[in-house]
Amino acid sequence: MKFLLAATTLAFATLAPAQTVDEILAKNFEAKGGLAKIRAVQAMRITGKVTIGPGMDAPAVIEQKRGDKVRLDITFQGMTLTPMVLNGGTGWKLMPIQGNPNPESLSPEEMKDALEQADMDGFLVDYKSKGHSVEYLGKEKVEGTDAYKVKVTLKSGDVRTVYIDTDSDLEIKIESKSMRRGAEVEGDTILGDYKDVDGLILAHSIDSGQKGQPGRQIITVSKIEINPILDDARFVMPTKKEAPAPAVK
Repeated sequence: MKFLLAATTLAFATLAPAQTVDEILAKNFEAKGGLAKIRAVQAMRITGKVTIGPGMDAPAVIEQKRGDKVRLDITFQGMTLTPMVLNGGTGWKLMPIQGNPNPESLSPEEMKDALEQADMDGFLVDYKSKGHSVEYLGKEKVEGTDAYKVKVTLKSGDVRTVYIDTDSDLEIKIESKSMRRGAEVEGDTILGDYKDVDGLILAHSIDSGQKGQPGRQIITVSKIEINPILDDARFVMPTKKEAPAPAVK
């Protein structure tokens, strides 16, 4: 009898429909608060700190607005550094710590990164209309946690492998493969400390790094504001400062 029950269970298990990638993503979106709430976000401000080494914490603010607008400001050694700003099709940075008081245009590779960061909903939402392709690769354990493994090939050709916790239906890890200066660069991002922010469930800990490179960058979020008023002028490249006139002898 015991063997008959086991065989019957196995037979029905094989007849059960396989999980599709769109079903997995639908549960992921619902776990985050639902597509309606995700799409209702028009702007966001994230305040926290970036840890780039032992005892090296720097206050950071990320501002984001629909229309491919994103800005990152970091305060370090008494200076405000702006390593990335995207304003539609224009990207720039301002890094006085490098001795240049004037803004510079982002490189093509920096622009590609900025455009990915500027996607308010993330690359999984409406992935087909964005030109991405998605493939479900089955389940895999991530540090002892069962996770759905989803491969995303972005429109740019870069690849992101997303691991979604089978219990919470939230992302816990994203592996990346990107082309940089003709070579493939691999990295990963660990997501955690999810909290409810106005009905949206958002990660407050982001730990990322590149394979083969020393050190990791950890973003610890202290506050997330949904739909703050962000002036478009925040994303416009400032005018260059005029060089001082030479002294008259």
